[in-house]
Amino acid sequence: MRQPVTWKIGGNRELILDRTYIMGILNVTPDSFSDGGNYAETQAAIARAYEMANQGADIIDIGGQSTRPGHTPVSPTEEWNRIAPVLKELCEDGKLLLSVDTYYPEVALRAMECSAHIINDVTGFREPLMRRYAAEHRVGCVIMHDIQLNEADDVCGRIRDFFRSRTEQCVSDGIDKDYICLDPGVGFGKSYRQNLAIAQGFGSLCLDGFPMLAAASRKRVIGMSCGNPPADRRMPGTVAYHTICIWGGAHMIRVHDIPEAVQGARVADAVMRGGALPTEK
Repeated sequence: MRQPVTWKIGGNRELILDRTYIMGILNVTPDSFSDGGNYAETQAAIARAYEMANQGADIIDIGGQSTRPGHTPVSPTEEWNRIAPVLKELCEDGKLLLSVDTYYPEVALRAMECSAHIINDVTGFREPLMRRYAAEHRVGCVIMHDIQLNEADDVCGRIRDFFRSRTEQCVSDGIDKDYICLDPGVGFGKSYRQNLAIAQGFGSLCLDGFPMLAAASRKRVIGMSCGNPPADRRMPGTVAYHTICIWGGAHMIRVHDIPEAVQGARVADAVMRGGALPTEK
């Protein structure tokens, strides 16, 4: 069962995660697996950010390149050029909590200098320079597991060991542990069975005091479980997967479909509270 935790992020913000937080996905890319090109134009992306916030998203996660299996990486310069106009305008407005999805330290640094609150690194803060910048700027850090697993591995055990090792490394390099959130990395280096095992054993992944993020929205594990519908028709399956993770201990879910995710999370929260009224956003 989930225990409430506090997560510190940039801008001297402190989030009390006593309900499920919703991180909305904003891909300003031409080639993301389910919504590539929808928000590549700056004003469309900005409008989508506010739309998600109005629908109930607590955090907007901006990404400038696809990390789908088989993707072709873009350069740090190209990634920054894609996200910069959107990030700068949203940061200047100051009304939204903003995350940047990048594994490039130079992109992360420029985002932090624009006052982004969170860096979401799918390589788990592997790069020493990424850890250094995050420590200096005191931003929220989402550490994701992305290491290839063997089919015979104890999935949850391997991920938990990685979390212990990488959080210790980050703390040693100056990142305050209160700024760290953990993501088991659904779909990254894992088989279909292993991705299901993450949801089944989510509670065993949780480390005391660290927020946990579940991020399975529209991914292959959802499609394979229900006949492989197109990515934009995997919303019900996504809600099911994330609900299991919430019950197991997830404090936050990263999603494309905000209204459905909010409703699913609120019902899960209500069950776990045993009927107590929710805290308003």
